[in-house]
Amino acid sequence: MQDILLIALFSFLGAGAAGLLGAFVLMLVRHRSLTVSITVVVFVAVTAMLAGTLAVAQAMFLNTHDLQVVTMVVAMAAVVSLATATILSRWVVARSRALTIAARSFGDGGDFAAPAEGGTAELAALSRELAATSAKLAESRDRERALETSRRELVAWISHDLRTPLAGLRAMSEALEDGVAADPYRYLRQIRTEVERLNDMVGDLFELSRIHAGTLALSPSRMSVYDLVGDALAGADALAREHGVRLVGAGIDPVPVEVDGKEMSRVLGNLLVNAIRRTPSDGTVAVGAHRSPEGVVLSVTDGCGGIPEEDLPRVFDTGWRGTHARTPPAGAGLGLAIVRGIVEAHQGRAVVRNVSGGCRFEVTLPTVEA
Repeated sequence: MQDILLIALFSFLGAGAAGLLGAFVLMLVRHRSLTVSITVVVFVAVTAMLAGTLAVAQAMFLNTHDLQVVTMVVAMAAVVSLATATILSRWVVARSRALTIAARSFGDGGDFAAPAEGGTAELAALSRELAATSAKLAESRDRERALETSRRELVAWISHDLRTPLAGLRAMSEALEDGVAADPYRYLRQIRTEVERLNDMVGDLFELSRIHAGTLALSPSRMSVYDLVGDALAGADALAREHGVRLVGAGIDPVPVEVDGKEMSRVLGNLLVNAIRRTPSDGTVAVGAHRSPEGVVLSVTDGCGGIPEEDLPRVFDTGWRGTHARTPPAGAGLGLAIVRGIVEAHQGRAVVRNVSGGCRFEVTLPTVEA
């Protein structure tokens, strides 16, 4: 038993000395290629075995021939181990290099394409993560392009819509200044109308900027959907009579919601104004409210004839106004973007779908617990 303990002690001391030396070498080459590190690890393992064997051999006073045999066996094992380590490390380095090249093309703005030949489990996991990140960045780039396109369209349309009333205001003010206006009071009334129109556009721009900046402050309170819809119908009644459109409350359930009354009135008001202006005379705009498994759904259905399927995904984009025939005379394409922003600030969602003879805008709000 004592001999076994001595053998264990001598082999441990020899292997420990080799291990400390190997750890020092690994610290020196830690920034080098993986091939060097693997070679050092294998060399340390073989050296530790050889050092332990030599230490035990010296303690056991082996003869020279037996010691040479043991040393030869360890040397052959070292050669095979180093060769295997070199092959393995070169294979791993090649796969790592291929993954690096693929990641470089991905970083240059392209899509990540995983190397054709698979690597280790860790490299395969890294490749999957890079592919998932590439997909997310591609979606982000698409959204950024769409947003930039919307911004450019918005700037162009706002510039056009501002230029028209400003030109009219300038012409009428010059006519009044020169005293050539045949009916000054009519000019003054028209100037006031154009000023209110400009004020509405500036107000929409300010509201949209608050939504995009995330500074829209809500003051939610518990109220009935019936009261919310009733106020919106009353506010849009004059515009509906002017356009010869009937407003109908279709199945409004008196379910409670917790919303900012002012902002949600603006949501319903924008939806009703768009619906009335797009519905022909003698048409009908229906407003409904009901509870669903997803929440409380408010709907506004018009008789516009429908929206082209390719335009449905863009309806709520900033600046979208559709075809010229569907564009309100004073619209800048901000109303529906404001609707979506306010609804999402309430943790809800806004969608649109085509129905028979028109389209239906639906706003889904979270259900209030009883």
